[in-house]
Amino acid sequence: MNFLGLWARGMTSRPTRRAMDSIAITNVADGGRGGGGGAGSVQYQLRQYAETTLGKASLHEAVLLPEGESLDEWVACHVVDFYNHINMLFMSVSHHCTDESCPKMCAGESYNYFWRDGVDYREPTSVPANKYVKLLMRWIDHQLDDTSLFPVELGHPFPPHFRSEIAAQILKRMLRVYAHLYWHHYPQICQVGLATMLNTSFTHFTLFVTKYKLVSDTELQAVKDVIKILA
Repeated sequence: MNFLGLWARGMTSRPTRRAMDSIAITNVADGGRGGGGGAGSVQYQLRQYAETTLGKASLHEAVLLPEGESLDEWVACHVVDFYNHINMLFMSVSHHCTDESCPKMCAGESYNYFWRDGVDYREPTSVPANKYVKLLMRWIDHQLDDTSLFPVELGHPFPPHFRSEIAAQILKRMLRVYAHLYWHHYPQICQVGLATMLNTSFTHFTLFVTKYKLVSDTELQAVKDVIKILA
């Protein structure tokens, strides 16, 4: 699976999730997260990953539903792909996103995001940005593992409300991570050489969610200036 998720038009399988936590632990021990960027570090792996895949096709074409494919499956594939993108990008600068530097999940001063999952957090709760992202990734993981929501076997039906409720909710919360990265960690993203990767991933994300009306214009307001710049 490449960085942009530009699968062959005969795509028959969903991209897999990557265990980024284990990569991060390894690189912390090796000092790879400290900015050295050598072989084996998160930054090096991401740059190699991006450099071998960027620019292979038009992003506008990449979001189009392949002929004969299920739209639900197409959306599910992108959910997994964007999950991988965000996981990797955030991990590359997570050491800059601490309880002290980012005591709340936000995008500038106007957009504050609260966590609620209906289980451990029954009411909207303000948590540090790094904790929000960890909770989000875990929450998405649980949904991706639920075969009643994300069928494993091709041809098995998705829930009737899959796109309007399940995927839309996941993608809305993913957008908040992109927004936080742009508002609060873009200089660090540039320092580790991943600005192109972030910009391409985000452009792909916004083209996809707007094409299939999966994220509201209200949610996109937090990154409207970025969208205009990258258009």
